Amino acid sequence: MTFAVKITLALALILSIAVPFGAFAAGEKTRGRYKTALATNVFLFFGTLIVSSALMFSGNAFAAEASAAGASAAGWGYLAAALATGMSCIGGGIAVSAAASAALGAISEDGSILGKSLIFVGLAEGVCLYGLIISFMILGKL
Repeated sequence: MTFAVKITLALALILSIAVPFGAFAAGEKTRGRYKTALATNVFLFFGTLIVSSALMFSGNAFAAEASAAGASAAGWGYLAAALATGMSCIGGGIAVSAAASAALGAISEDGSILGKSLIFVGLAEGVCLYGLIISFMILGKL
């Protein structure tokens, strides 16, 4: 892939983000315009990613069979570790958002339940730590 193609794809990616929200910011801010800008942004962003992936991975690769098998296993391990951490953090974030907002509402009514509510928020954050520990275990096996 040449340098000019890389620059063109980078500019297309930046424009796919900036143009829809620039058009939204320039006009009246209504819910319909926001949805249209968001849909345009998602379409252009993923379209640019698909085109750049097709251009980036269109070349031929030559490698020895033995090293390719080892690299493939390591690649799957890294992917598994990343997914374990990422998905657990997304789930933990969703759980913390629900637990923390409920805890704040309960604390505002009765301040004596602060300790109990913090325990529930901490349990929700524990999900993220479990995913991180699993990813360290996966990386330790590679």
